[in-house]
Amino acid sequence: MNLIIDVGNTLIKMAVFDNTNVVFYRKIPNADFTKTVKEIFSEFLAVKCAIISNVGAISQEEICMLSVFCKVHVLSHASKTPFKNSYATPHTLGVDRIALATAAFYHNPKGNTLVIDAGTCITYDAINDYGEYLGGAISPGIAMRYRAMHEHTAGLPLLEKKSIIDFIGNSTESSMHSGVVNGVCNEIDGIIEQYKSRFIDLTVILTGGDAQFLSKRLKNTIFAHSKFLLLGLYHLLEYNKR
Repeated sequence: MNLIIDVGNTLIKMAVFDNTNVVFYRKIPNADFTKTVKEIFSEFLAVKCAIISNVGAISQEEICMLSVFCKVHVLSHASKTPFKNSYATPHTLGVDRIALATAAFYHNPKGNTLVIDAGTCITYDAINDYGEYLGGAISPGIAMRYRAMHEHTAGLPLLEKKSIIDFIGNSTESSMHSGVVNGVCNEIDGIIEQYKSRFIDLTVILTGGDAQFLSKRLKNTIFAHSKFLLLGLYHLLEYNKR
């Protein structure tokens, strides 16, 4: 069994994999990390290895604490990957994007794949049918767009995401919802069309915290997978054991 840990900007996602099957999954705040680690190892004695993707605030002390329980691989640009990395600055490529590219490589090993991670930021990552990571794009996520309008203006409120009835907003709040939700959906659909114009038989995978909210609002056919990044981390851990 393997322990998979994804430390994001807002929450930590922890999963125990028995081969590729998820037998434990939990989202926690950073403050609950140590407590949850102890709970996992009291229940899953067969866990021998762990991998951490850390884009958030897990400290070196907490990583050292985890290493008391099992062997720990901290994902970085120096980790081995199953794909060819053609990113111009591989040392700056985020560990979350490395994990998503790995998941895409194993999910569609001989095809062109675009992974869209709708989280704090929306990231786009492309793997071609030669198993080559090409790069992609990064843009503000849904919550970030709402927050930016509130923080950078004098009178706009801070809103939570909400479905829109019509793309023409008839109040300040409905106009903001339309701007964010309609804007994000049109951005994603437009970028998918750009990739489809270059890559034949493109597989599109949508993941991240806002994936379910967005999936039914997009025009393009996509494959939604809420734990796609965790699956990529699992494959990376196994690959780096070799």
